[in-house]
Amino acid sequence: TVLPDEREFQYAAKMNNLDTMEKLFKKNVNINAVDTLKRTAFHFAVAGGHVSVVDFLLHHKARLDIADQHGLTVIHLAAWTGNLDIMRKLVKAGADQKAKNEEGMNVLHFAAQSNSIKIVDYFLQDLHLNDLNQPDGRGKKPFLLASEKGHVDMIKNLISLKLFTSEKDEEGNTALHLAAKNGHSGVVEILLEQWEEINDLNQNGETPFYLAVEGGHEKCAELLLEAGSDINVSTQNNSSALQVAIQNGHLSLVTFLIDKNIDLVAKPEQKNSPLHLAIISNNLPVVKSLLDANHDINSLNYRQETPLHLAADLGNVDLVELLLKSGCNLKTTDKHGKTALATASRSHHALIVDMIIKAERYFAMKQ
Repeated sequence: TVLPDEREFQYAAKMNNLDTMEKLFKKNVNINAVDTLKRTAFHFAVAGGHVSVVDFLLHHKARLDIADQHGLTVIHLAAWTGNLDIMRKLVKAGADQKAKNEEGMNVLHFAAQSNSIKIVDYFLQDLHLNDLNQPDGRGKKPFLLASEKGHVDMIKNLISLKLFTSEKDEEGNTALHLAAKNGHSGVVEILLEQWEEINDLNQNGETPFYLAVEGGHEKCAELLLEAGSDINVSTQNNSSALQVAIQNGHLSLVTFLIDKNIDLVAKPEQKNSPLHLAIISNNLPVVKSLLDANHDINSLNYRQETPLHLAADLGNVDLVELLLKSGCNLKTTDKHGKTALATASRSHHALIVDMIIKAERYFAMKQ
């Protein structure tokens, strides 16, 4: 447990209150005491960027190597906050420059992630510690972390330091995957200037383009498509870009993909067509745009149901009305031999039963 004096000393470090710290120091407080998260006064001083408190602690030989419960030492916090003045003092006082936290991250990882360009330059250009450029515990080098966070200036800086890499992390993602997935179009644009394998797959069989669409990031999707991404790729579990855009309700991306002539016909290994998925998602505007693009209104899914079967089963009056007005086939039976009418009546959707019967009469009269 933390003693009251120790707690007060740590709080004073956090609040940049040097007077209180000096008083408590004279009372022989333990300056290296840790709180419940294993943090010391030094952690709080560095995290707050309090230079005079850091000087005080260095002067009184406070320990630099204490790691908190996440394995963070003061040098990691200095990299994270980007305070070069404090970082120089810590290095000069002998802080372990290669210390890693429990996720295998060193100062360069923290600096790249928090866009601290001066810290990166200090370690690589002044101290020449190039061996800090290694993967962290999740297989991400600093370049991947900066891409994931969308730090354009950091990316340019790392490229100028020859730290560009198209290597993959543990999940098979490259810097381009990570930037696309998080919607960082500025980084995507820079990476595309020197990217070779644009349709590179991660472990789930996803390309950067697919991840951009999945996240609803239209600008990234556009850039990746212009750069030659395959629009019709499917992932390991057979999902296409169009399917994922529909399932996530990204109407403007659905429209964008249709405009770019994406395949509207489901592949044999896909359980549902795009139109079926739009109906399952209850998304009327997407259903409309698929029908406007001449998606087969009577396409069958893996249970041999038409889009009308699904809409009737869900009881969605607006969708049923749209399909009926668009001239769908009413007689098609699913693999249990049921028509959409039978499906609607089994699910007790009286209004839809009525609508389908009226449509049947109307078509009979027209013939």
